[in-house]
Amino acid sequence: MWHTFLSERLQQARGQDAVRVREANGGADGRTVLINDQRVINFSGNDYLGLSRHPAVIRAWCDSTAQFGVGSGGSGHVTGYTTAHQSLEQMLADWLGFDRAILFVSGFSANQAVITALMQAGDHLICDKLAHASIMEAAMHSPAEFTRFHHNDTNHLSTRLHRTQHDSGKALVITEGIFSMDGDTAPLLEIRTLTRQHNSWLMVDDAHGIGVCGAEGKGSCDAAGIHPDILIVTFGKAVGVSGAAVLCNAQTADYLTQYARHLIYSTTFPAAQTCALYAAIQEIQRGDHLRERLADNIHTFRQQAAHLPLQLLPSSSAIQPLIAGDNATALALSHYLQARGLWVKAIRPPTVPPGTARLRITITSAHQKADITLLTEALDAFCCQYRSGE
Repeated sequence: MWHTFLSERLQQARGQDAVRVREANGGADGRTVLINDQRVINFSGNDYLGLSRHPAVIRAWCDSTAQFGVGSGGSGHVTGYTTAHQSLEQMLADWLGFDRAILFVSGFSANQAVITALMQAGDHLICDKLAHASIMEAAMHSPAEFTRFHHNDTNHLSTRLHRTQHDSGKALVITEGIFSMDGDTAPLLEIRTLTRQHNSWLMVDDAHGIGVCGAEGKGSCDAAGIHPDILIVTFGKAVGVSGAAVLCNAQTADYLTQYARHLIYSTTFPAAQTCALYAAIQEIQRGDHLRERLADNIHTFRQQAAHLPLQLLPSSSAIQPLIAGDNATALALSHYLQARGLWVKAIRPPTVPPGTARLRITITSAHQKADITLLTEALDAFCCQYRSGE
């Protein structure tokens, strides 16, 4: 029975050109990645500001191991929470304008922890249709009533919220600052206005906005001029490390400390990592030049790719989705680029809707203009060959 189940599911994936493959690399940075001993241009990573290899960040991690070691040794409720963790939480809270910050091992666990801990039967959980899988999974397993609103559609959100106004349960609206697959930005000001009108809370997952938007890289909410009730920031994208934090008021932080199972029952990430994060955020705070270079590179790519026959979704972010349509075409395009020294992975359903398989091209501040030209010329060459049937 087990063998039949696994065999059928794997065959189904193969038949749909939907098999995911983990390909080991020899190290990546904001510009390149080492594949099979060959250094190729990396247009698939999330290291938007190139901070994963910043000397100050590396030095902070290495130097702090002498004091703290390379592991935390336990949950933050036992022995894993150090003065380094405390300092980073205070720094994040002060920088982003919240009472408190709570560190989590990943953005996935942070999203799941908040939803699982806060939402109860009789509550309402209302999420953007394209919110991250970590949000959707927690929402579907929540005892709260779960509904979705059309992507970035504030009229539909208003309808959803209107239906909750006579209920006694709490309502939580969840969206992202910048969406991970389409690269577009949520209408945060309008959403915030609606949540206040309906006495509901707003949670924003700003994984792809923190570091690259707003004053000092404070993220999408700062850029939109709003203050959500709960802000999720992750450190594996522009911050260049890993982990995440939940920003909230003091009462909510106290509650999560008592009831967030993903926090209580997880080993805290190492203090050395915390020190690296502290250094990375300092670089972000003084990183206007990196954000300006990133914006210039995004502009260059969109200018050069504007003539391509494939659909380039509208996006001013580092995420530039190029729609191929079917899985086979997306894979063929990805392999074509790899053969020319360009690493761009194909994204296929169920990560994106059927019929929208794509290249999720990511631009960083570390890319050179010649890298972008090489990419757009290769894309143009593939399209010409594809049209001619070669």
